[in-house]
Amino acid sequence: QVQLLESGGGSVRAGGSLRLSCVTSGYTYSTNCIVWFRQASGKERDGVAAVRGGGDETFYADSVEGRFTISLDNRKNTVDLQMNSLNAEESGMYSCADRQTSGCFEWGRANDMVVWGKGTLVTVSD
Repeated sequence: QVQLLESGGGSVRAGGSLRLSCVTSGYTYSTNCIVWFRQASGKERDGVAAVRGGGDETFYADSVEGRFTISLDNRKNTVDLQMNSLNAEESGMYSCADRQTSGCFEWGRANDMVVWGKGTLVTVSD
């Protein structure tokens, strides 16, 4: 059974950093696309960053480019999201997801995702 489990959320002041981790189990993802989403209170899920299985391709939302880094460790079966220079608008529930298809085309479409973790909460205060 495919499972995703996030950790690493917490509270941080604006300008601070957090590192989120998504542990995957139950499958191998040689070509799958693992995506980190953020959902702020009362808003839709937004794609933040994605990595293609193998870790050779990464993708970022324009708003986080240069501040966030997504990385995949095939030995540990983890997909991490390093978030730097956070701002209050980036508070929300962060979840990792996999749509169980090859490649990261249109990776930000939450409705295409098949497997979701429960999420980890990030709170950024001014």
